[in-house]
Amino acid sequence: MKKPILIAILLVASILAAFSGCVEKPETMTHLRIGYQPSTHQIAEMIAMEKGWWKEDLAGFGITEVTDHQFSSGPPEMTAMMGDHLDIAYVGAAPPITAIAQGLDAKIVAAVQTQGSNLVLRPDLADNYTSPSDLRGLTIATFPAGSIQDTVLRKFLMDNNVSTDDVTIAPMGPGDAMAAIAAGAVDGVFLPHPGPAIIELEGNGKSVVSSGEMWKNHACCCLLVSGKLIREHPDMVKQIVRTHIRATRYLKNNQNESAEIFSKKIGYDLDTVKYSFKTWDGNWISDPHAEINCTLEYARVQHDLGNIDRMLTAKDLFDTSFYDAAISE
Repeated sequence: MKKPILIAILLVASILAAFSGCVEKPETMTHLRIGYQPSTHQIAEMIAMEKGWWKEDLAGFGITEVTDHQFSSGPPEMTAMMGDHLDIAYVGAAPPITAIAQGLDAKIVAAVQTQGSNLVLRPDLADNYTSPSDLRGLTIATFPAGSIQDTVLRKFLMDNNVSTDDVTIAPMGPGDAMAAIAAGAVDGVFLPHPGPAIIELEGNGKSVVSSGEMWKNHACCCLLVSGKLIREHPDMVKQIVRTHIRATRYLKNNQNESAEIFSKKIGYDLDTVKYSFKTWDGNWISDPHAEINCTLEYARVQHDLGNIDRMLTAKDLFDTSFYDAAISE
């Protein structure tokens, strides 16, 4: 072989070798990080953790450690996910809208729960409540802007011709909001359960409207998975969805034990948790298709409120393929 040809062959080979070295391989993943909130809405996550299902079901994919991290509400949970501190999140369907619009690489892969929040007013105000117009001039504590509760409350006011400028909406986590109404620092709260049940049992307020009355069958919590996990470990994501479906079914069929698991993990009185189960209007689900239309309506409301600068589509927000595959097996 002539020398110039040999040199050319070696040069091509070296270039191909260089390019083959640039092909990204999925990172080895041994630690799954889960975000959740201290609400009865997200007990499925807690059941899977308590039962050891997350670690057991994902062991075959190389997972040796599973940790979950508690957040007061959805917006700070999304901040953590944008900072690459979470792989999956149990979160309201509204916070991912703002986060994805701002660049978060993630998709909703399953539903978690619908409805399940209450507007609670101080007892004296609750006794005289007749309509949303009675909220004018009041201070209502709820989760921060971009959350399910903030979105539902603002839409409820606007739908009833009450300007959001006429109601002071104070952003707070559940603990701070419950303390504020107990101290008389706010006139009411709009919180997910078990917050409303706790306030009622302590005599600090009365529920006047459930979130299902504000917005019938509205989507609430969902299961959000990072785009990186979806692309690099799709089989693991399908198993995550399977485990979530399993935990949701267990929760619905074993509510007394589920209340005990929640009480133990979060630290609320067991009887209070059981009272919350009896008095809320929520429903635990897993089918993401049931939340698509409402989540897109959340996106429209967020756009109208100026929280996002472009409308998002179902494709931007959802990947239902993992759920569809899991239930078809």
